[in-house]
Amino acid sequence: MRERRTVEHGDSPLLPSQDPFMHCPADIATYAPGALIRSRQVELSLFGTVRQRVEAWQLAYRSTDLHGHPELSVTTVVLPADAVPDPGRPLLLFQSAIDSITERCAPSYALRHNTRARGSITRLEWLLIANALKRGWAVSIADHGGKHGSFGAPREPGYRCLDGARAALAFSPLGLHSRTRIAVWGYSGGGMASSWVAEMAPQYAPELAIVGAVLGAPVGDPGEILLRLDGGRFAGFPAMVIAALRRLYPALDRAITANATPTGLDLLSRAEKLPPLVAVSRMSGLELDDHLFRPLQEILAEPAVRAVIDDLRLGRSTPTCPLLVLQPVNDQVIHCGNVDLQVQRYLRAGVHVTYFRDRLSEHFSMLPLSTSLSLAWLTDRLEGKPLPAPQTRTVLSLSTLSSSWRGLPGVAGTALAVAVGRPLHGRRAADPVTETEKAA
Repeated sequence: MRERRTVEHGDSPLLPSQDPFMHCPADIATYAPGALIRSRQVELSLFGTVRQRVEAWQLAYRSTDLHGHPELSVTTVVLPADAVPDPGRPLLLFQSAIDSITERCAPSYALRHNTRARGSITRLEWLLIANALKRGWAVSIADHGGKHGSFGAPREPGYRCLDGARAALAFSPLGLHSRTRIAVWGYSGGGMASSWVAEMAPQYAPELAIVGAVLGAPVGDPGEILLRLDGGRFAGFPAMVIAALRRLYPALDRAITANATPTGLDLLSRAEKLPPLVAVSRMSGLELDDHLFRPLQEILAEPAVRAVIDDLRLGRSTPTCPLLVLQPVNDQVIHCGNVDLQVQRYLRAGVHVTYFRDRLSEHFSMLPLSTSLSLAWLTDRLEGKPLPAPQTRTVLSLSTLSSSWRGLPGVAGTALAVAVGRPLHGRRAADPVTETEKAA
């Protein structure tokens, strides 16, 4: 392994495209997947302003893109404040709902101090990621969209996150090792990326000790969302997905270029630059058909484009780790039926799945309400506790489950600590753990 370690100075981080740390070496193909190329310490903050008292680094490593070409990828790895060596420390792979193309929303930029990433979902998710640090876990937050922000792309998120785990295990300051237990967690766009991590791991990184994955609102069928959300409140999402995927799939690019009006092409260009929350606001009610010479449904039905849409669908590869899948029944962004089908494909392949469908939650409320349940379930997997029998349940609300509501005060307390910049100390794996602490 060839590694160069740096410590960054200065208060105004460069954008990834301008940052020498992110530049790919000419000999990238000579590195093994996951090989560490360079590292640096970084300072994280909440919304770019409230400094976070944690230990954080960025790792640049070799990974693989959709077409099998070697590339440089980056992950942000974090330890609790003043962490001491602990061979029992697990690693959480958290896949953020980046949900955009713009480089300002890459976690490696959005989470850092004094950056400008207005409208980034990753910044909000940090309030929840911090709960893993309070448990003493190491956390890896990869730029799973890659340097071009490939929102919605299949397989690539799995490669980048799994190679990020390999790099983290080899990075000595984290104190991890080849047998470190690994958990996977993500919601919405992060749930989709986490699904790819779980699906790609058995063949791409079978040596990693992944013990469980939580997939929150994991999309199921990204292609279906393009039509369902078009013209509605969340029409910015299909615009961004099409803008991203036409870079990866020549057939889709040809179809869009041939059928988009000049204003349609300009719209897609603007979508590439918008953070997700800004895109949702500005593009609410957008009808893509108004900017196409032919209806979008007709374009997507073309055989060459249909093959692209089919390539995006989750549940066609088989995870070997147990899964906890969480989905609002009345999700206004991701159709519950698509996630039902993703789960059914896993079950038919023999995957151990616990699936909770929530009647009261909607898309944005379920992530914080499901955080304590997700962490409690992952804690049980990391501690090697027996798995309950696979089940599919529709509940009134996840917050009514004991492992959820008992942990909500702890989640709220951690969010407060993050908001005021208090140090996030984590307990050691060897410390005794009470049932109350497990729930929190």
